[in-house]
Amino acid sequence: MIRRFAQAIGLRTAGGPPRVESRDERERAQGRSQASRVRYAEATRLLRQLASLLKAGLPLAPALQVLQTTAPRNETRQLLVEISRDVSRGQALSKAFARHPRAFGRLCCALVAVGEASGGLCDVLFRIAAQREKAAAQWARLRGALTYPVCLLTCGAAIAGALTHWVVPTFADIFESFGASLPLATRVVLEISDTVGHVMPWACAGAALAYLALTLMLKRSPRLRFAWHTGLLALPVAGTLITRLFVARWCRALGTLLSAGTPLADAFDVLADVSGHPVFDAATRDAGRRIRRGQRLADALACTGCFPAGIVQPIAVAEETGALDRLLIDLADLADQDLDTALVSAATLVEPAIIVILGALIGGLVIALYLPIVELGHVV
Repeated sequence: MIRRFAQAIGLRTAGGPPRVESRDERERAQGRSQASRVRYAEATRLLRQLASLLKAGLPLAPALQVLQTTAPRNETRQLLVEISRDVSRGQALSKAFARHPRAFGRLCCALVAVGEASGGLCDVLFRIAAQREKAAAQWARLRGALTYPVCLLTCGAAIAGALTHWVVPTFADIFESFGASLPLATRVVLEISDTVGHVMPWACAGAALAYLALTLMLKRSPRLRFAWHTGLLALPVAGTLITRLFVARWCRALGTLLSAGTPLADAFDVLADVSGHPVFDAATRDAGRRIRRGQRLADALACTGCFPAGIVQPIAVAEETGALDRLLIDLADLADQDLDTALVSAATLVEPAIIVILGALIGGLVIALYLPIVELGHVV
């Protein structure tokens, strides 16, 4: 800190004059910041395009140059520039990918390293692209299933809030100016509106503070984060959906690693932090330790308590037949189908219930709004 202050006011320190970055270093730093903004879907598309070029017989360095010239965005182009530079300097492609963890991730880098060692880089890249595309499609279906109910609730709450805050009080003032008492339904709505108007700012502030506090605590405390996600998995309906989602991701990742030729114990080292769920990551580490002690995969997974019997029992059979990698991919596809079916069933039940509740709420507000108008005719 003292050295930075001395350099800022123009003094020379014991470490010598302040170092001035060259133009190339500044451009390289700016390029790294641009490359870090490459989206997950763009990186997936790059992997598939690179695999297609390699399959067509193009060497790796020229293939990267072709992708660089056809990249649609500056961030993607800069990412390819950095990867091409690293590869041209003799680095392995997996090492070049590892410098961009946001775009490629640990699983992708491990699979590319296996493909480079086995000479099957093209096939591995196709597998990675397929795995990432299915995972992205899974998240898209989940978001799509949640979007419609959330939009319904948001629109209904906005309409109800507008009616109670602006429309009903206006008609109440007009009605009271004629010296008549308000109907009971309108008085109830006005009381609710006044209460919500006084409480809502404090409630919103408290909810925001609670959200920030919970987010910080979950971020800084691994034990609390583990307990939180364990509680979510125990929920009646949402817990089942979350389990199916992460089981599908886990099975597809392990199946992709095994099909690329990764040994089972090494695959668990890669999977330890890939799922993105602390409970499944801990279960993966526990199962990996059991496998190193000589336990079978199915028994190790059963001991963790995270994987349902519908996943463990087929794995036990596949270990005997030697078709574990293919079975894991099939189990992932089956879990995806079960998740889609559960989401459709939940949406079929939830959406009509939301419509009925919102209809009753807004209908009650409209009735409370028009009752004074009807009685106003009798007063006049």
